[in-house]
Amino acid sequence: MRARYIVPAFAATAVLLLTGCVDNTTTTSTTPSGSGTTIEADAAAVALLPEDIKSAGVLIIGTDAAYPPNEYKDESGAPIGWGIELANGIAAKLGLDTEYEIASFDTIIPKITGGTVDIGESSFTDNLEREKQVDFVNYFNAGILWAAPVGSTVDPDNACGLAVAVQANTVEHTDELPAKNAACAAAGLEAIEVLPYPSQDEATNAVVLGKADALSADSPVALYAISKAEGKLEPAGESFDVAPYGITVDKGSELTKAVQAALQSMVDDGSYGKILSEWGVTDGGIDTITINAASNG
Repeated sequence: MRARYIVPAFAATAVLLLTGCVDNTTTTSTTPSGSGTTIEADAAAVALLPEDIKSAGVLIIGTDAAYPPNEYKDESGAPIGWGIELANGIAAKLGLDTEYEIASFDTIIPKITGGTVDIGESSFTDNLEREKQVDFVNYFNAGILWAAPVGSTVDPDNACGLAVAVQANTVEHTDELPAKNAACAAAGLEAIEVLPYPSQDEATNAVVLGKADALSADSPVALYAISKAEGKLEPAGESFDVAPYGITVDKGSELTKAVQAALQSMVDDGSYGKILSEWGVTDGGIDTITINAASNG
């Protein structure tokens, strides 16, 4: 089953999203919580829109909404988070309303290539394998950070034999831990027991409850999990393997350039930086919005 939420362009804050699942009011500007900044449509970005999306007046956005604080759900089930606020800002810059389709992470790219979703905003790490299917508009740099119970001696570089929780189908699940397990096998050591969960909250709880020795997640997600664990978790080492996040768009679509222009406009007018500041994730911010950084960076 899929959940859809229609909100006005740049209804970016949790307060606005709590107003309901459907809002057919059209607006091209609003004010993010606490920032005092108005997001206005950018004519140059609007001019780059494919005609079918411009005529529809709606940007359909796929998100997993299970990776706080980037994307998650409020009490009513509507998507919130700093990534969602950026997506709402993109829509505002393009003069569009937003329609969210909440879906499992691994189905979002197929929905984009299948034409049922316009873009994906779900903390997608831009890598060469994914670039074979979609284009990426890069907007943030995130590393991998492990978290473990306070006082533990977990070392991500010496984790053979440990049980490690992850959100299923993230880069940590599909790339990082398999690579670490290959190294364990090469050294003749016991494999890492990889414990994939549907949501980051479940992965975090596995560590808190003693079902896993540690969790691995993108750095802003791991830090948020630590902050919500009531003093039970701490970082295990430092962030590593920094890589770009990207908004996913169908390969070769004209929409890619429009999204890039919208995000660059947000960087230039300061609204991008203020969203990151509100959510405490400024360390990963960038000044220039790029396309397919994994292959072109």
